[in-house]
Amino acid sequence: MIELNRHFGAFAVVVTIIFFALQPTEWATKLKVGKEKVSNLQFYFHDTVVGQNVTVVEAASAASTKNSPTFFGTVMVMDDPLTEGPEPTSKLSGRAQGLYAMISQQDIQLLMAVTYVFQSGEFKGSTLSVVGHNAVFNEVREMPIVGGSGKFRFARGYALAQTYSFDLTTDNAVVHYNVTVLHYSSPP
Repeated sequence: MIELNRHFGAFAVVVTIIFFALQPTEWATKLKVGKEKVSNLQFYFHDTVVGQNVTVVEAASAASTKNSPTFFGTVMVMDDPLTEGPEPTSKLSGRAQGLYAMISQQDIQLLMAVTYVFQSGEFKGSTLSVVGHNAVFNEVREMPIVGGSGKFRFARGYALAQTYSFDLTTDNAVVHYNVTVLHYSSPP
């Protein structure tokens, strides 16, 4: 029993030393992230299902999807251009890369998991990530910004989506995004 207590005591000392060694010191926990600021970004998302330069493709579907009026179970993968204006020839701001899934059996609703990858302007090289519900036939849809990278590290906010145009025969769409994001003036 004395031998067991001696080993336990040594173990407790080692655990205590490790615990205190791993505790962050004051200088290590202070990140220099700048001041919080709010940025508003507006761009157009071009979802091309049919035609030249297709930007979205079906990646998966369930056997029952072909009989579903809402395409329930379909998963689409996208690499859509983001432009400053609604015309496809408008200046490119970046790409919307990710996926969306048809998630409702009653009406057309999406689960979106997309990253906005900025390729020009003030936020070039930075990203914003959106994961949320998109009821596509609502006039305005709100989805959360759940994070980002580069100048958008620690980002949080929301994206408002509003359909600019939609072609019923091709399912091609142009969607206006108005994004409000809280982030820091300089990344850590």
